[in-house]
Amino acid sequence: MELLHLRYFVAVAQELNFSTAARKLHMAASPLSRRIKDLEQELGHRLFDRDTHHVKLTPAGSALLPIARGVLEQVDSVRWRLDEAVRPRRTTVLLGVPSGIHPDLRERTDALAERVGERFEVKRWPGGTERLVDAVCDGRLALTLARLPVAGDPALEQLPVMSERLGAVVPRDRFEGRESVGLAELSGLAYAGSPSAVTNAYFRGLDQQLHELGIRKRIELGSATFDGVSEIVSGGLAFSISMLDSRSPMHNHLLGNVAVLPFSDFHPRLETGLLWRKDRADGGDLEELIAAAREVFARPLHA
Repeated sequence: MELLHLRYFVAVAQELNFSTAARKLHMAASPLSRRIKDLEQELGHRLFDRDTHHVKLTPAGSALLPIARGVLEQVDSVRWRLDEAVRPRRTTVLLGVPSGIHPDLRERTDALAERVGERFEVKRWPGGTERLVDAVCDGRLALTLARLPVAGDPALEQLPVMSERLGAVVPRDRFEGRESVGLAELSGLAYAGSPSAVTNAYFRGLDQQLHELGIRKRIELGSATFDGVSEIVSGGLAFSISMLDSRSPMHNHLLGNVAVLPFSDFHPRLETGLLWRKDRADGGDLEELIAAAREVFARPLHA
């Protein structure tokens, strides 16, 4: 049995969806399904009941899940445990940072770096939420800021650190002089979501909410950047959703004919959390760093 088979099994068990698990593993669904069948054959137990609409764990799968997680956690901890054994007095650690974090939150990360400066050198590492969380799980990052929600991994602990109001990104000339906008007024425009490189679980859920509330038209922008989304909105083809606070760095991407207005009948908020591995905090190599982070981020920010 290879460790990869256990990683594949845990990913499917967490998502209960082969396609979603395959995307997370950066592979196609068909080979993932074959690897699970290989594992089932090797173990002599069927691990999943599956049909065209549902996937669920069998009793054998439920029994294997905590075992597989324990094995993977032990393997994933080898690198940082070795680093702990041979580390110098001052250790460089990486803090994951998703796109567009609020300046007040950036100030908090600076405060954390200053607080632990004698023991740790804290360096920021950019990326999308899902990849940053994966990097914390496998030990490449010490901790990360992440757009919530994230997949429930029992090895991780999270602390809410910021809640931001979201607004409608609209063509300025169409809503000139307006202080707010209702969803019904946007039904004639298509919704242009976040660029695929940074789309996360929250914005996927937001897209579903908008659909249920009557916003049915979509523009798929593929690998377009935030500037590309702003270009589409400026041309009057679509609206988008982004941080309402004008201090957010996301406003740097807005073009001249683009405005961000609060919703009058819809109140979305983007929550950000700080995540780390429990075993690295409780008696582990990052205990001092995480203790300081709990203090620095103890009071959640609101914008």
